[in-house]
Amino acid sequence: MRYIVGVMGPAKARKKDVDNARVLGELIARREWVVLTGGRDVGVMDAACQGAKKVPGSLTIGVLPSARERVSKYVDLAIITEMGNARNNVNVMSSNVVVVCGLMGAGTVSEVALALKAGKPVILVGATPAEEKFFKKLGGRLIAAVETPEEAITLMMKQFEQQQPDLVQGARSWGV
Repeated sequence: MRYIVGVMGPAKARKKDVDNARVLGELIARREWVVLTGGRDVGVMDAACQGAKKVPGSLTIGVLPSARERVSKYVDLAIITEMGNARNNVNVMSSNVVVVCGLMGAGTVSEVALALKAGKPVILVGATPAEEKFFKKLGGRLIAAVETPEEAITLMMKQFEQQQPDLVQGARSWGV
C-alpha cells in the first residue's frame, strides 16, 4: 500500500506557500507516497506536483472540478469530476492525511473542515497563530501545525508508523 498525501492550498498562493508545497511534494515522493492535489496548473496544486516529479517513479494525482480547468503538466493521473467545489470532498476522502500550505482561499478552508468532519489528520504548514488557534479549536487532536515541510514529513512518519508499522520501516532509510 502506498500512502496518499493530500496537499491542499490556494490557487492564488503566497510565494512561501508555493515554496513549501514544492519541497513537500518532493519529500513525499522520496518516501514513495502518492501526492494528491486539486490538479490545476496554479498555486500550491501545481507546486506540490512539480516537487514530486523531481523524484523518478513518483506518482501524482490531480482531482479537478471540471474539464474546463487546465491540468498541471506535473499530474500523472487527472481525475475530472465535473463536481465543481464538491470535488474537495473527493480530495479529502482519498487522502490518508491532508497537509495544507496556505489558508488564503475558501476552497482550502473547506477541505480542512471536510477532513475534520471525516476524522482525518490535518497538518498546517506555516499557518499564522490565529489560523492555528482557530483550526485547533475546531479539530482538536486532528490538527497539527508546523513551520516546515520537513516537520510535516516527520509527523506523517509517526502517524503512518502507528497505522502500519511494517510499511514504514523501509522509509527510515530516507533519513527521517
